[in-house]
Amino acid sequence: MHALVAFDKFKDGLSAAAACEIAVGALQARHPDWTFDLCPLTDGGESFAEIMTGAAGGRMDYHVVRGPLGEPVRAGIGCVRAACLSAAVWSRLTLSGSETVAVIGMASASGLELVPAAQRNPWLTSTRGTGELIALAHRAGADVILLGVGGSATNDLGLGALSALGWSFARDPIPANWAALRFMEGRTELPPVFIACDVVNPLLGPQGATATFGPQKGLAPADVPRLEAEAARLAARLCDAAGKPRSLVETPGSGAAGGIAFGLMVAAGARLTPGFDLVADWLGLEKRIAAADLVITGEGRFDATSLAGKGPGSLVRTARSLGNMAHVFAGSLGLPEDKFHHAITPPGMPLGEALPRCPELLVAALGRGLG
Repeated sequence: MHALVAFDKFKDGLSAAAACEIAVGALQARHPDWTFDLCPLTDGGESFAEIMTGAAGGRMDYHVVRGPLGEPVRAGIGCVRAACLSAAVWSRLTLSGSETVAVIGMASASGLELVPAAQRNPWLTSTRGTGELIALAHRAGADVILLGVGGSATNDLGLGALSALGWSFARDPIPANWAALRFMEGRTELPPVFIACDVVNPLLGPQGATATFGPQKGLAPADVPRLEAEAARLAARLCDAAGKPRSLVETPGSGAAGGIAFGLMVAAGARLTPGFDLVADWLGLEKRIAAADLVITGEGRFDATSLAGKGPGSLVRTARSLGNMAHVFAGSLGLPEDKFHHAITPPGMPLGEALPRCPELLVAALGRGLG
């Protein structure tokens, strides 16, 4: 039996890589004749740079940059040779094969996981550290920059990042200071920047960055209209300062990660690329699924929408279309548990108890589900 073990993260419980390693260790003990292909997944958030860089045999370099609240954090930049990537990735990133690609995960510098729950407030968080990573990658000679934007703590339109990339503001451009901002100018010279993103939300409106994602990052519901109005005003000013059409606020995906996609599109000519499709090509998922007799996947929450979406759901759908067995092990299930879908958390166990016990719960569920 050859098993593809491809977990995404169990948020606040296990990283994708740790989940894969724990699963393989448990299964090897029970099935010493099985072979395994470990393939941690990423949605562009936590561990994006590490997973993508490791899969391509690249190198991680770590730097101290500013975190979401201005505190120093250690964040990595992956260095990958384009020659180690597939032709499908070359096409998505317009590569010829001779380039060096810098891989950056926004969550490592500006992620929600870096902010204690009691301090989550998008009026005060900044993407400055992400901009510092981009600037470092540029100075190191990257020919192309790939940015994953999942898991952000911010709603600053990427103005913090731009402040690290050559743009000048009269004050620190966190949203709390926007009402007093009377001046912005700049010029950003960067290699091609690609943003891996599956979000299709525009910057503004009821489906925009502030209304949709702001409350998840600590924004009080009563503050949504005020921050939305400020975002609309600052977005128009940024477009005018960069000489770009204001209609860019309507671009699908421009609302990703609190609008950093918008800011980098306007000021740095960044381009959006479908995130999971890029990850699938980068990791060679289709061939690895076809080569497996059994696919084992999972994440923190798996429900009916997962099967119509990305990540583990796409793996399951592809595996089953090829006639392969596919098992899902999730922290919680939003669909009936059966012989292929397994909740690792026992009924009635509080989340606060389940999270620190995630490794042992996963091992126990694998034993029940696969023997």
